[in-house]
Amino acid sequence: MQSSIITYQEDFLDLCNHIRESGLVAFDTEFVSDAGYRSELGLLQFATRERCVAVDPLEVTSLAAWWDIMADSDTTVVVHGGQAEIRFCLQLSGRAPQKLVDVQLAEGLRGRSYPLSYSSLVERVLGKKAVSNQTRTDWLRRPLSHEQIEYALEDVSFVLDIWETQRKWLDRHGRLSWALAEFDRMISEIQAEERVEPWERIAGIHRLPRRELAVAQRLAQWREEEAAFRNRPPRRILRDDLVIDLAKRRPKTVQQALATRDLNRPEYRKRIDDMLVVIEEVNRLPDDKLPKRIRTRREEASSDEQVISKLLGLALANRCAELEIAQNLVGNNRDLTELVRAVRAKDEEADTNLLTGWRAEVCGDLLLKVLEGRIRFRVSADNASTPLVFEDCS
Repeated sequence: MQSSIITYQEDFLDLCNHIRESGLVAFDTEFVSDAGYRSELGLLQFATRERCVAVDPLEVTSLAAWWDIMADSDTTVVVHGGQAEIRFCLQLSGRAPQKLVDVQLAEGLRGRSYPLSYSSLVERVLGKKAVSNQTRTDWLRRPLSHEQIEYALEDVSFVLDIWETQRKWLDRHGRLSWALAEFDRMISEIQAEERVEPWERIAGIHRLPRRELAVAQRLAQWREEEAAFRNRPPRRILRDDLVIDLAKRRPKTVQQALATRDLNRPEYRKRIDDMLVVIEEVNRLPDDKLPKRIRTRREEASSDEQVISKLLGLALANRCAELEIAQNLVGNNRDLTELVRAVRAKDEEADTNLLTGWRAEVCGDLLLKVLEGRIRFRVSADNASTPLVFEDCS
């Protein structure tokens, strides 16, 4: 297998042609996430059955040919924990991947450990060792050493073999369709996250009263625009907790603003006048122009719903142990609470994750029977494969 690093545009285009002809490629990226407004690509790695190649995005003038491949439906792109790669495709091409496989997700449908690191996955599936000694590399710094490049290439060199093993196992056990559905679900969820307003990601913002919420929203918008203009991470312009503090106090003067100790830092202090302008604009808003308060799912959940959700959690955990599948991939506490709420409200139209797709096959019927009182359970014998036994008593 040929290994190299590509720095010329024409060589990169040749590689893309080769990938199209192959129809199957492992893909990974190395990037720096805390230097600019968005994560910055430092290296791209590709592996087909014939080639294992790195591409230097600081030298290659356009990566458009690759994003075209990732967004078409002809080439299967195999990744490990590919959330970052999906985001790069969305942000740099405006399109979503169409035929993506994630071996980390796939393994969660073959065993109870999820997510597994790349080195753990290589050892578990292939019985081989993967080196992980370059995790602190600054991938934007040049030149890259031979050791750094070889480490990066190893991140794709085992991926196709892993997927081949997983694909055969999933197909044999009737779970391949589950995996394909889950890959599509991951892409859809990341697309939805990309559309989320910046202020919605700030912890605690939903607990603010309406005017304070309006201040926090406007400050978050201002922070985002400032970060994009200066190509800096938004939280280096103003931390989340300081957005909340300013929204609660709504200072009118610099001295009032500086009552919060951390705002004395030079990088914050020099922008306090801009922050005060934003706050004053919101203070002048009439009440009917203020945003409605948004309650979180946790606030809406009653204590009864939380207790019932914990009972369902036992049934779900036991079922996942029985099937040797990762529970945190099947459902979380929020999914359980939504199911409880939908059943108690007799809302048959509710979009409940645990009652749709392959999850309904795994646990939907069991959880509904528990809620309807048609299941009893007891502790298993010491040598049993699961800790509990659930028995139909309807």
